[in-house]
Amino acid sequence: MGKKLLLFLCVLSIIGLYSCSRKSHPGKTTTAETSAPKKIETSASKTSTNKADSVTASVDSAAAAKKIIAKRKEKAVIPKVIVVNDSAAHKSVDGRYYYDMLGHRYWRSNKDGKYYLFNKSMYNDPDFKKPG
Repeated sequence: MGKKLLLFLCVLSIIGLYSCSRKSHPGKTTTAETSAPKKIETSASKTSTNKADSVTASVDSAAAAKKIIAKRKEKAVIPKVIVVNDSAAHKSVDGRYYYDMLGHRYWRSNKDGKYYLFNKSMYNDPDFKKPG
């Protein structure tokens, strides 16, 4: 009897440890069964069959059938001009300074020292040419 009890406790503890070591946990479900409000039945409601009971059941199922609307993720606002200390910026091969922020590259203007978001007009602008 003692060995069977010990074996049962060992198996139970192994199952408990295995179930606690799972990496994923189930999320909330949005089925009609879980999102619909539960009705508490009393002895009076079990014996009587009213039209009101069927109406509330149809309203509860209609409320559960509503769609869940996901909100859009707002885009990050990317400034066109930033001010950066030159010691934080990187130097390119040709000697111009640039700074990367939020996946966008900013180039330093030789005119005012500010960093501007890259655009194609910088190729023809003398303020963004290599120094010297």
